Amino acid sequence: MRYLILGVTQARDETGAPLPIGGARLRALLVALALRAGGPAAASVPDLVDEVWGDDPPRDAPAALQALVARLRRALGARDSIQADPVGGYRLAVADRDDVDLHRFTRLARTGARELAAGDPAAATTLRTALDLWRGPALADLPEPARTAHAAAAEAHRATALRDRIEAELRGGAADPAALLHEIDILIRQHPYDEPLRAQQLRALRAAGRPADALDAYDRTRRALAEGLGTDPGPELAALHAELLRPPPPRAPEGNLRPRLTSFVGREPELGSLRADLPRHRLITLTGPGGSGKTRLAEHAAAAHPEPAWLVELARLDHPDAVPDAVLSALGLRETVLVAREKAVPEDPTALLLEHCAHRAPTLLVLDNCEHVIGAAAELAERLLTHCPGIRILATSREPLGVPGESVRPVEPLPPAPAHRLFADRGAAARPGFASADDPDAVAEICARLDGLPLAIELAAARLRLLTPRQIADRLDDRFRLLTSGSRTVLPRQQTLRAVVDWSWELLDAPERTVLRRLSVFAGGCDLAAAEAVCADATDATGATGALDVADTLGSLVDKSLVLADPTPTGMRYRMLETIHEYAADRAAADPRDRAGTVRRHTAHYLAFAEEAEPLLRSAAQLPWISRVETEYDNLRAALETATGTAPAGPGDAPDPAPTPDPETAQRLAFALGWFWWLRNYRLQGAEWTARVLAVTPEDPPEGSPAYWRFMRLQVLHVFLLAEGRSMEEFRTPEYVELAARIRQAFRHSGPQSARFPGMLWPMTGFLTGDAVDLHVHLDEAVENCRRHAEDWELGVALMLRAHVAIDLTGGLPAVEADLAELHEIAHRVGDRWTRAQVASATGEFALSRGQYDAARAEYEECLRLAHEIGAHVEAPFALVRIAEAALCAGDFDTADRVLAEAEREADRLGGVFDVRAYGRLVAALIALFRGDLDRSRTACDLARAEAALVTVPPQLTAGIANVDAVLTAREQGPAAGLALVGPALDAAVTARCAERIVATLAETAAGLLAAAGRPADSVRAFTAATAWRAGYPRSVPERTVLRDLPDRNRAALGPDRYTEAEAAGAKLTPADVVRLVNGS
Repeated sequence: MRYLILGVTQARDETGAPLPIGGARLRALLVALALRAGGPAAASVPDLVDEVWGDDPPRDAPAALQALVARLRRALGARDSIQADPVGGYRLAVADRDDVDLHRFTRLARTGARELAAGDPAAATTLRTALDLWRGPALADLPEPARTAHAAAAEAHRATALRDRIEAELRGGAADPAALLHEIDILIRQHPYDEPLRAQQLRALRAAGRPADALDAYDRTRRALAEGLGTDPGPELAALHAELLRPPPPRAPEGNLRPRLTSFVGREPELGSLRADLPRHRLITLTGPGGSGKTRLAEHAAAAHPEPAWLVELARLDHPDAVPDAVLSALGLRETVLVAREKAVPEDPTALLLEHCAHRAPTLLVLDNCEHVIGAAAELAERLLTHCPGIRILATSREPLGVPGESVRPVEPLPPAPAHRLFADRGAAARPGFASADDPDAVAEICARLDGLPLAIELAAARLRLLTPRQIADRLDDRFRLLTSGSRTVLPRQQTLRAVVDWSWELLDAPERTVLRRLSVFAGGCDLAAAEAVCADATDATGATGALDVADTLGSLVDKSLVLADPTPTGMRYRMLETIHEYAADRAAADPRDRAGTVRRHTAHYLAFAEEAEPLLRSAAQLPWISRVETEYDNLRAALETATGTAPAGPGDAPDPAPTPDPETAQRLAFALGWFWWLRNYRLQGAEWTARVLAVTPEDPPEGSPAYWRFMRLQVLHVFLLAEGRSMEEFRTPEYVELAARIRQAFRHSGPQSARFPGMLWPMTGFLTGDAVDLHVHLDEAVENCRRHAEDWELGVALMLRAHVAIDLTGGLPAVEADLAELHEIAHRVGDRWTRAQVASATGEFALSRGQYDAARAEYEECLRLAHEIGAHVEAPFALVRIAEAALCAGDFDTADRVLAEAEREADRLGGVFDVRAYGRLVAALIALFRGDLDRSRTACDLARAEAALVTVPPQLTAGIANVDAVLTAREQGPAAGLALVGPALDAAVTARCAERIVATLAETAAGLLAAAGRPADSVRAFTAATAWRAGYPRSVPERTVLRDLPDRNRAALGPDRYTEAEAAGAKLTPADVVRLVNGS
């Protein structure tokens, strides 16, 4: 979530979409909370009342505030978006202070100030980014007097940041210094006697080429200071005045750079780099795709260069031989030669050019748009640089010139902030009154989808005469038809987006066009091996491949700025800007046969890749392979779309024919990706994909056939992935119960099929559907089957499931130790970090059950370390909650609190993980209960129950929540009300065969409530039975504290003889007996 309070208050979700925050007081509350978000102290109730209601608070202000907080929580979509603080007050939950625009502005402004002081050229960009966060007056929705009190510091910081940014731009040689004058004038009106501001004004006027205006401004400043303060200008202003009075040195001809009719936006880092590079390099080539702003950047860099600059426009040339003549004309040498040689036109314009430039004063030539005459431009550049030491060349081209000594500078797309500014500037010109702040999300989407290409953004902004930003954004799927309203005075190839890309296309040879078309099949880019496998000609009937040299052709496309090459740790990765990608896809659609072959090769390549990766994702070599699969995930999804026949329609006017599904390929892809989906928390996505694969898989294939086993394995995988995001009730429908029975019937005695992933997970289907009576028996069968037919990893998973279940089952603990010892050996042999993490988790759970809290914490910390290492992020919050539980059991509440807060942040970042959230809330409820904070415990308990209802949770978690609920209810309504809850909870735990530790805890709670209800004998019986079930395993530190006085109280109530008699009776009771005792039956 992001919270915007620099202007009208807004809350935006993780997608950037605004949430409706209706009502002035609701917005005021959000502002007051956001002001303190991420800070050391919560917002106190009195402060919030003062700031929300001002001088007119309601009668019962705390209750009104509580109701308003509840409304705001609903508006933000989550109860935990606003947290009640233990010491009173409320906190707005943020992952980072930067989630509030005011705090982000403050950080960036301070960073920019430090950069400015250090002379870092990045200062201007940092400060501009900070100032761009302001959309209006700070804290606009906070009532007075609170707004003025809180906003004063922010507004002052804003003014300082503006001054710092102006200073940074002046120091960096602002591309358009005149544009700074309006901002400086506003600041001077606010601070008329501020000499540093007046000095900035003089420097900006001088940099804009207006020395006379600068002298006038100095005179006005002198008079203002004399009349207002009775002083003269200080040393800085006096020095500037002296500089302005000195006559400028004589200058050589200024060159032929023409003034532009539109402002130049952004590119501060590039201008800074060119300013540093031009004195050191004699040939710099700006490369980039059409419309990336190479010409404007070159012109501005040349204008700031001390040597006269001459622009040579090559775009209109239709023959390479005309390049030298174009340079002659641009330099004004053609007319000079005709007079000097009595109008005898020389035969060799290159020789004439060299003759006149050989002894010329230092000159900067801007050779613009070289790509279509690249050879001639390169040859002339080399000769000029070789024979004319005063010549320096700044070229623009869609590919490098390839001349020795050339320094190539790619012109990247505009970053978001300057791209948004460009759209706003051009939009205001097209539609007076337009402000991008009216729909910032649409503007951001437009700029992002147009790859930050300046020409495309300008063409989109021109459409504001007809469409809103949202309408433009919604029509960008057909961007080439939409963006056709360029200036009539530019070349035809710059008037529409298609014409810009057409120009590049026409300069390609046939192999380059073929490879570019075929590259459009990739989603998210590709490496060289994939490009060669997919873009080469298909193998012919003789087995020979086509003659395309994909690597060489790909290099040529990179040189021509149509393909981007990004270095990665595993080699270069190739991708296209979205605009180029769409154009290439358009061209590919024009040849359906070639496109179909390319799609087939793409699917085959990524199927092979996925099947190669699948076993390695479970091995010691998994880390680089996880990274590779993540990198290729978009391509793998595209392959799944192809195989399931769900690929979106291709570009063009005519829709593609409905794709034909390939069930076997779809199934193989699902099996190859199944474990990756689970490991990397793509579980719901994986469930959606397996549903699509099942939809194209024939139902009821012959039993025992390969098709049958593929179908049944898919069913197991689908249920396995669905389990993460559904409640147990959703799995207890007749359809799922029948499916679980079918899966058990198929896999229980099948041998090898039951020893492969996901088949070996078959016992867990009964747990999901509530038929867990024979779960431990089925897990024993699965383990033995894996011993006979499986590899180590599969056996490890089966053993792990059995160990986790046994720890939580009645009578299971003694058998766990042997399984854990074997699991440690398997984990060492396999090397899979996930297996090692799960073994550590199970060992920690075992230690926790035995009261070895330090050992448990160490194991959970190892589980957490391995989960982070492998990127199994969904395991991290669970491990953190278990660490917190170990700290709680040891009596270290402060550590438990701190770790729980970290677990909650992790869970918030991941989303979902409702089972972990529920468990964390239960631990939080226990901490609050043991501290005596009943309100906080009740809140956490209710949240735990709500979270648990959203997914499938184990019965021990349900029992734990019920136990806390019973204690709290007894405190609220008396012991009888608590007993009415703990009895059924104990009965359910016994029925579910929960571990002795869980059942004993419920019985001990019952014992305390029985004593409070005046039934001391029953209390002794329940307490003694619970102690016997623990079989020597200790109670936690808080449990010992709570129950410490219970035996003495019961002994005092009963007397020694009756106490001993009740104790002897209790030692014989079973859990079912205690259920009857508690229920009074």
